[in-house]
Amino acid sequence: MNFNPGKTLCFCAILLNLAIIKIEAQTIDVTVQQDPKFEQLLNEKRRINSSITIDDRYKIQVYNGDSESAKRALNEVRREFPQHDATVVFSTPAYKVWVGNFKSRIEAERNLAEISARYPNALLIRPNK
Repeated sequence: MNFNPGKTLCFCAILLNLAIIKIEAQTIDVTVQQDPKFEQLLNEKRRINSSITIDDRYKIQVYNGDSESAKRALNEVRREFPQHDATVVFSTPAYKVWVGNFKSRIEAERNLAEISARYPNALLIRPNK
């Protein structure tokens, strides 16, 4: 094997130059334009997600029966009590309309008194308990 100091020196110089060269990335300014409806959708999703938690919450059941009547009852409840969340839940064999998502029993009972005036069969429930 022939050892040539000139070639080795040249090779080392090239490697050194490559290591020393400063490499810069391109810089680009990016502007994102977001549809205003997107933020409204996110806010609605946050509101819905906060009302989904039912672990230690109370609800008021205003209807128990078939699907079509449950949908009508849901629309009535949403019209008459827009300040409360309302949803239809299927529990074999019936559909149920639940109103509210109350943290305490006292808060739920206050609202039950108001809702019972319109729905006399309304009852206070605590799902999953």
